[in-house]
Amino acid sequence: MRPTEPTHTDIRIRAGVDIGGTFTDVALAGPHGLTTCKVLTDYAGPERAILDGLRQAADQAGVALSDVAQVIHGTTLVTNALIQRRGARVAFVTTQGFRDVIEMRSENRFEQYDLNLVLPEPLVPREDRLTVPERVGPGGEVLLPLDEDALGDVVARIAAGGYDAVAVGLMHAYANDAHERRVAAALRTALPRVPLSLSSVVSPQMRELPRFNTTVANAYVQPMVAAYLGRLVDDLRGAGMAGPVFMLHSGGGLMSVEDAAAQPVRLLESGPAGGAIFAARYARAHGIDRALSFDMGGTTAKICLVEDGAPKTASTFEVARTYRFKKGSGMTVSTPVVEMVEIGAGGGSIASIDAMGRIQVGPRSAGSEPGPACYGRGGTDPTVTDANLLLGRLDADGFAGGTMPLDQGAAARAVDAHLTRTGLDPRDAAFGVTEMVDENMANAARVHAVENGRDVERFTMVAFGGGAPLHSCRLAEKLGLDAVLVPPGAGVGSAIGFLTAPFSFDATRGLFQRMDAFDADAVNDALADMEAEASGFVAAGADGASTTTALTAHMRYAGQGWEIPVSLPHRRLTPDDAARIEAAFADAYRALFGRTIDGLACEVTNWSLLVSTPLPEIVPADRFATGDPVAAGARRPFYDAALRRMVDAAAVPRSALTPGTALDGPAVVVEDETTTIVTSAFRVVGQGDGCLLLLRKEDAP
Repeated sequence: MRPTEPTHTDIRIRAGVDIGGTFTDVALAGPHGLTTCKVLTDYAGPERAILDGLRQAADQAGVALSDVAQVIHGTTLVTNALIQRRGARVAFVTTQGFRDVIEMRSENRFEQYDLNLVLPEPLVPREDRLTVPERVGPGGEVLLPLDEDALGDVVARIAAGGYDAVAVGLMHAYANDAHERRVAAALRTALPRVPLSLSSVVSPQMRELPRFNTTVANAYVQPMVAAYLGRLVDDLRGAGMAGPVFMLHSGGGLMSVEDAAAQPVRLLESGPAGGAIFAARYARAHGIDRALSFDMGGTTAKICLVEDGAPKTASTFEVARTYRFKKGSGMTVSTPVVEMVEIGAGGGSIASIDAMGRIQVGPRSAGSEPGPACYGRGGTDPTVTDANLLLGRLDADGFAGGTMPLDQGAAARAVDAHLTRTGLDPRDAAFGVTEMVDENMANAARVHAVENGRDVERFTMVAFGGGAPLHSCRLAEKLGLDAVLVPPGAGVGSAIGFLTAPFSFDATRGLFQRMDAFDADAVNDALADMEAEASGFVAAGADGASTTTALTAHMRYAGQGWEIPVSLPHRRLTPDDAARIEAAFADAYRALFGRTIDGLACEVTNWSLLVSTPLPEIVPADRFATGDPVAAGARRPFYDAALRRMVDAAAVPRSALTPGTALDGPAVVVEDETTTIVTSAFRVVGQGDGCLLLLRKEDAP
């Protein structure tokens, strides 16, 4: 990609690197502007793809690798390890009588009518779950002292078992961690080199199931992540890059590589979080209050709501769903995360015919090894990328700037071999593939919006990732959206988003408070500890920068089983604040559910305190709804899904759509990392900041 304007006020050269299931994206920003590139992900050695991409981007920018002063990295390594069960052998130490909590789960049936329902296996088998007699109450009171003799026996069994890591989760340790600290001291004395995860450190919140899951997941991936990050840092140093390496955590902020190695569970969804930051930046620049972030890569599609310039966040997240990606079939972990819906719908998603003769797409993906059939790397299954190539939406000779020619014959053979036995011709089958994946993504967006009490038609889509601009117009048609924004550098949006992420840390505590018996002093003491913890993490990378602090209470009505986040002003609380907190809860509850419930007391279960550096200042973009027509010399046919036929489309490079110029669809806008398909129902208008604004025509069907 040609250099563009810098995205950060820092004149040093900074690199953002995002490892996806198919491509590794690199964005390099500095005085030269911004250069980007995509390389295929190396599953055996992800760090090798990072160095390859950095070298290509540095060569394009005309700088040396040694000039790169900072590397910011996001990865799906943790998520993939949990999905594929490629983690450490873990011993789990818990309170006597509670060893089966992570296997019993919540006892909910995520598929109500499946008589053969199989629950996912826990990460730690039963024989590796060890117990000690002890009990702490929910108020922190010691009901049963820790049995030191039993603890000695457990430590001896772990030492003899050859475990790679140990997780410790005792009942109500969020309220009093004394017993967990004693267990940790005994384990560190006997096994000083074995990684140790404590629930009171990793996830000090109410509810033992997500707290135990989070602690076990952290221990499960810790040795692998620590080894990978160690190799990455060593390789970067060997290539001459002596600057610090930071990781993007799932909450959308930066943390040091050392902190990431200690709490790798916070890296869940770190790459997609960068994409949400990228979308939020452009939503703020264009004054869009309600944006639908649509990130489609080679393996998955991610959809996130961005309101008032900030992506929606949550305190829990479900990972590694095993039952057709159905909610409830995965493992719930309690860690701060940018809330989004993620489905197996990417360029590499494999299409097939099911038992009823219907085309299905995903969640299996061809990834980068072997990749779609058209990559010519040995893949034989038809994928979304193969279908887009056959429908004229991709240029076989211009893919990836011409560096990676596509084999149209191989794509046709894959579709013909696997998808035409129901009587479809190859083009109709290819259309069925793209229509199915677009419908899957539209359904996911609708459900995500409804679950958050929102009307998706009121949102403007921000599309990025290698696949999103190809599908954004059709997805907007299905969702009833009138506008789509495609930012510059959309093909590597997550990596660019890393460069604008703040340093931040979200500290959480379980401290139950009924509002009719509010203890302001206890809350203030907890908040002071949380602020000290969060500030310590942020100070490791913020280099003296100013910080802001945001307080959230997770609240519910008495008797309810789940909470909603309620934003509160950050200051020392007084007993008089109980009424203000109740009023804030009522406002948040009404906004989400349209009503409040009279006569029920409300209560706080968990508190969250976010310390972060300020976001970079945003310069408002010059926006254009119309413009002077762009002269298009080249023509290219593609299949317009709304019209159900091939159309003769204008083909222009993205650089031709300067601010205040426009082109009516059907049109194809090409650039190195992606292609924007403008259907017959839309026109595209160049914006002042380099964005493409796709607007529905007044006479569109």
